[in-house]
Amino acid sequence: MKMTLLLCLVSSLCLATAQEGQPVPAPKQADCSPSCNGSHVERNKTAMKKFEQMINTCDDALADELVADDAPFFTPASEEPLYGGSGYLSVVRWMRSGFSDVQWHLEEMVAEGNIVAVRWTLTGTHDGTFLNIPPTGKKISCSIMNFYTFNDEGKIVNDLAAEGMIGILRGIGAIH
Repeated sequence: MKMTLLLCLVSSLCLATAQEGQPVPAPKQADCSPSCNGSHVERNKTAMKKFEQMINTCDDALADELVADDAPFFTPASEEPLYGGSGYLSVVRWMRSGFSDVQWHLEEMVAEGNIVAVRWTLTGTHDGTFLNIPPTGKKISCSIMNFYTFNDEGKIVNDLAAEGMIGILRGIGAIH
């Protein structure tokens, strides 16, 4: 149970979540100018389908296509933010070091303006050391919720991971 909770915390990649003790920044809301029309909503939803392929295959070319170079991502894998598609994929590769078969499955998405909300199911096998926890061979599956913000060029500029119960447990000191 503890490993599943820990994995669900980091499996959402903790991207764009604040460093410990700092508030989580809200994604910038679309100003709904003409560039924020329905065609951009559909474009962003299509990009999320490609994004699923990108994270499941560690495709560098897709990462460059889908993620803005200056997009910051925060993760337990690095004390400093990681930037752009290569930064995002470095987090995915870090996850693969502990779960070589990790996969994210896009279950549902809703889009409005420049934001796409996605519910993922993450699956994998704990077959490598992860956060100093030796391999257990246990299979994991958890649900993750992320909110992706797109710029006018259709690239991801922010990924806010919803913490839910993990945030509560962290807040009361049950997990670190």
